[in-house]
Amino acid sequence: MTNNGRKTGLGSTRRGVILGAATAVALTAFSQFGVGKAHADDANTTGLAVTADTVKVGILHSVTGTMAISETGSVQAEKLAIEQINAMGGVLGRKIEFVQEDGASDWPTFAEKAKKLLVQDKVAAVFGCWTSASRKAVLPVFEQYNGMLYYPTFYEGLEESPNVIYTGQEATQQILAGIDWVVKEKGAKSFYLLGSDYIWPRTSNKIARKHIEKLGLSVVGEEYYPLGHTQFNSVINKIKLKKPDVIYAIVVGGSNVAFYKQLKAAGIDMTKEKPVLMTISVTEDEILGIGGENIAGAYATMKYFQSLDNDNNKAFVEAFKAKYGDEIVIGDVTQAAYLGPWLWKAAVEKAGSFDIDKIKAASPGIELTTAPEGYVKIHENHHLWSKTRVGHAKADGQYEVVYETKDLMEPNPFPEGYQ
Repeated sequence: MTNNGRKTGLGSTRRGVILGAATAVALTAFSQFGVGKAHADDANTTGLAVTADTVKVGILHSVTGTMAISETGSVQAEKLAIEQINAMGGVLGRKIEFVQEDGASDWPTFAEKAKKLLVQDKVAAVFGCWTSASRKAVLPVFEQYNGMLYYPTFYEGLEESPNVIYTGQEATQQILAGIDWVVKEKGAKSFYLLGSDYIWPRTSNKIARKHIEKLGLSVVGEEYYPLGHTQFNSVINKIKLKKPDVIYAIVVGGSNVAFYKQLKAAGIDMTKEKPVLMTISVTEDEILGIGGENIAGAYATMKYFQSLDNDNNKAFVEAFKAKYGDEIVIGDVTQAAYLGPWLWKAAVEKAGSFDIDKIKAASPGIELTTAPEGYVKIHENHHLWSKTRVGHAKADGQYEVVYETKDLMEPNPFPEGYQ
């Protein structure tokens, strides 16, 4: 067993068949880049851990502490992608080896481990972080030592770094689009903003408040609680007194388990939608801990849900379950984490080098047609063009997709008037 009851291992024969099928699907996206082995000196000009046969990368997530409930899936997705890439010949003919470090839900630890991976292990790329606090902690390290971070989480935006590829959504693709949907479809006029107490929820709710007020609507309450907090009865009582049309919840990590159970125990039935609960932080990974029966009826704004009905996603879900067990679930950030190694591989092979500066230059314009969420493309600002979707939580722990944008949304990490 791994964290949160995630099962590991199935029969090796079935696992091999499923992984092989998924890898075959993934192969088509990268045929244009080729997989020929470049000479070690040509491919690596920055002293990275690259040999004629191997290339070393880092995985940096919390597998202990309050954020483990959210980040374990990212680790699993990154390892699956690396395994599939290795099965098809690796990157520039080199097999990927990974060094995994635990950020332990502690931001200084993330910075310390990031420096170790870049300076001591000399990794060619790092796939990691979840919270904006952890990303902000490691960003100076990546910029100082010129490393590449593939960051998978939906986040508040207001950032752009040449040393980061942001594979999750930023605020215009998630916060603004989600509020517009709940106002149009549910007639929402009043909101109660709730979040964990760190940069992402606070900045996201600042953006949400500006947008709500710009629409001529009202915010009737706003509260924040420390990571790991488990006593929400006081704020739930305030919500019941204020009677908002929407509870806009950005609670993260293990606190979600307590919040949604206490919400239900207090008599707030989300299936009645009085109030509507909308979250931008609860994926299927968190529901595994919360229990589907405790969050059924809520809405989530994401770009990916496990229930997406397309061939790419079917192959991905099948491979994921083959590797980690039939009871595993896959959330938005897990899928975005899976994209990281594939996008890095594409950039390396487009550049013909593991050189960080060459990868930076090669990244904009890279397309991935086999992403489980559908087609994605790296923008010049290092964020992804992607669709926005709204999911309706069901008692079985899955989301039913009730809305998606017709076209890909252009990422805009610095929306005018929201900074």
